[in-house]
Amino acid sequence: MKYRRLGNSGLKVSEISLGSWLTYGKTVEDNTAEKTIHKAYELGINFFDSANVYERGEGERVMAGALKEYPRESYVITTKAFWPMGEGPNDRGLSRKHVMEQVNASLKRMNLDYVDIFYCHRYDQETPVEETLRAIDDLIRQGKILYAGVSEWSAAQIEEAVRVADKFLLDRIVVNQPVYNMLNRYIEKEVIPVSSKHGIGQVVFSPLAQGILTGKYKGNTIPEDSRASNDEINNFMKGMLNETTFTKVEQLEKIAKELEITLPSLALAWILRQPNVASALIGASRPSQVEENIKAVEIELTSEVIEKIEGILA
Repeated sequence: MKYRRLGNSGLKVSEISLGSWLTYGKTVEDNTAEKTIHKAYELGINFFDSANVYERGEGERVMAGALKEYPRESYVITTKAFWPMGEGPNDRGLSRKHVMEQVNASLKRMNLDYVDIFYCHRYDQETPVEETLRAIDDLIRQGKILYAGVSEWSAAQIEEAVRVADKFLLDRIVVNQPVYNMLNRYIEKEVIPVSSKHGIGQVVFSPLAQGILTGKYKGNTIPEDSRASNDEINNFMKGMLNETTFTKVEQLEKIAKELEITLPSLALAWILRQPNVASALIGASRPSQVEENIKAVEIELTSEVIEKIEGILA
């Protein structure tokens, strides 16, 4: 495994990280999830991602429970808040009340004294950024959070967070967690430049486009046991399952075969070519998937190969 600094912070995280969205506490049986997490740790992954909203805390519980046998200082674990956790008017968003309550609830579920990173899971139009950042700053001073981050914030929203933090001498965010893969590159235009300017690193989710970049979906054929066939978790995939995507995937597979690597390895190595990306966040439902995905850290794509890929993606 290789490790990178998270933005301009001193925190080092594995280039491949493991998440629990749509998997642990939901579609993957707990025992299999634990084996997958143990395999990730054994292979050098030190970065584990979760959120309060993942099955109302079940994702957090499974992930933290599996990591409990390892020294706390040896891994980085995260949580998030924003999405509804109840029916009440204050059971959502990034108000001081909700952030404080949800961080404490997450720590209790995970049986931890602190989380390494707390993410604002989306931007809250109804709460002043100062209020949210002050609450996070207080939690950092209490030792319950070590670093602050955001997820899927726009470049302008990131700029606002930096400006407010600097004005009031609050802890700055050090990481953004956006979607990023060969089929969704929106962060390249504005988010990465702004983040690089302010020392904020990217931890990208859906690096394999919900499994589309594994090559398992060809033509109109969708395997019965696949994520795309599960209406509970395939909402983010429906718009990408089309002929244009399938053609690109077929062409990318040819490049992978020429390099004698798998398509997932090619897709992950392509992401890691970005210096502003600290880690690619994978979702694995079995240990063998982790073993396969971490091979990407050893692959360095030449400028010629990257140019070929650009031609396909364009």
